[in-house]
Amino acid sequence: MLVQVVGAVLERSGAPAPFASSRPFSVGPVDLDPPGPGEVLVRIEAAGLCHSDLSVVDGSRVRPTPMLLGHEAAGVVEARGDGADDLREGDRVVLTFLPRCGTCPECATDGRLPCRVGTAANVAGALVGGGSRLHRGTQDVHHHLGVSAFATHAVVDRTSVVRVDPDVPPEVAALLGCAVLTGGGAVVNAGSPRPGEAVAVVGLGGVGTAALLVAVALGHEVVAVDTRPEKLATARRLGATLAVQPDDLAATGVRAPVVVEAAGSARAFETALAATAPGGTTVTVGLPAPTARASVSPLTLTAEARTVVGSYLGSSVPARDVPVYVDLWRAGRLPLEELVSSRIALTDLDLAMDRLAAGSELRQLITFDERTPT
Repeated sequence: MLVQVVGAVLERSGAPAPFASSRPFSVGPVDLDPPGPGEVLVRIEAAGLCHSDLSVVDGSRVRPTPMLLGHEAAGVVEARGDGADDLREGDRVVLTFLPRCGTCPECATDGRLPCRVGTAANVAGALVGGGSRLHRGTQDVHHHLGVSAFATHAVVDRTSVVRVDPDVPPEVAALLGCAVLTGGGAVVNAGSPRPGEAVAVVGLGGVGTAALLVAVALGHEVVAVDTRPEKLATARRLGATLAVQPDDLAATGVRAPVVVEAAGSARAFETALAATAPGGTTVTVGLPAPTARASVSPLTLTAEARTVVGSYLGSSVPARDVPVYVDLWRAGRLPLEELVSSRIALTDLDLAMDRLAAGSELRQLITFDERTPT
């Protein structure tokens, strides 16, 4: 039986900015199929806005439209299909954007490579089980990264959710699904700094600030780099040892054994390379435009025995890593609430994407009232 939900559908990619004027989203009723085998129906409680959403809106990352965006979220299980029996109605879950089949060669890399099956479904705008569960009349609406969280409800594959205890608030749980898995994982899984080693973070949006918070929680000194003074001030308040603009970084003489690039631009990547100490590791998690190119000195990589690592979703295995971050948060060492810069409604999405593009936000969260009519 179809359920009618309220969702924000991206009608077309590549609409001109400002999006508050071009209005690429339409908010309204969408029909949602019940969960099939291995799927769950989740009532969305909170959903975050990420540059991966913006890249579809501005057309730098091509995806089929119409598409119901949103890939970082938390909610409550309301129904289960066959094969999702380990979850119960009422469970709070974190939604993550990379489902894993568990059988392909990529799934055997302990998070280093994204699942082949899940990636193919994400690119097609479908679920792992095939096709879409979202419709407007006879028209299918595509899924975004297996989640489509900019709506009151979502049907997702069981491997796209991780259960958390009810003491984890929805706004904290939502951040775990992308910002923390990506930023924290870039430090823990891909960078793997030794105890006492410094970590530098280039780009202090939601993902970069999450990387900073996780590094501080684990006892590392952190060098924070961004072009916006207000973000540098926030980084200092959150525990950064040094916070500087890119143009001022060389003058400090500071280079770190592990550097995380989280801005998604060629210049940020070059800045991160320059900030990496001999023998160190540069981890890139930002998603620049496919046409972006950076200048790299192969001689420097060789002479200084450097490593450059690409890390998708922080090289995370969500079922393994989410509980680790929850424990750090519960112990008071990981103040994830600090990532929330604004709370918005679905109808604010066009303007919120403009703010995201301007770089003025950490994480904007859509919060849902459970009494919202569907």
